[in-house]
Amino acid sequence: MTSGIDLGPLRWWDIPAARALEERLFPHDAWSPEQFWSEIAQPTRRYLAAREGERLVGYAGMFVMAPDADVQTVAVDPDCQGRGIASELLSSLLATMDDSGVTHTLLEVRDDNVVAMSLYSRLGFEEISRRPRYYADGVDAVIMRRPRPGHGSGA
Repeated sequence: MTSGIDLGPLRWWDIPAARALEERLFPHDAWSPEQFWSEIAQPTRRYLAAREGERLVGYAGMFVMAPDADVQTVAVDPDCQGRGIASELLSSLLATMDDSGVTHTLLEVRDDNVVAMSLYSRLGFEEISRRPRYYADGVDAVIMRRPRPGHGSGA
């Protein structure tokens, strides 16, 4: 666990802080408060928050319907990046997936987000496809897949 950071469920009262982070990190396609409400209310979603004291410094979420899972979002306050928070959030979510019958996890990431792609690669994700001009600003999406450890790459 990263020093001073606590992980726990993302709750409705976190939405204003999550939305503020979203606007800083993803200005071209930031989620609305309604999207956050919808995501955390669904039983097929799992969201974690990273807190430093009372301050929300990151969050991550996944869609889960075994045998499939899909990373919906990973976000860390720019002032806190480089401390391993994203890795902890995603590793924690992936560990729960491995225990819930999920055989593989997918995600999409901006082609220009080299730091995120490096993190995902370290966590066992491999590029499987691309979506040209997927994002609102014309950047390609890279589709990555992670098989559950011990389940091979499968197709």
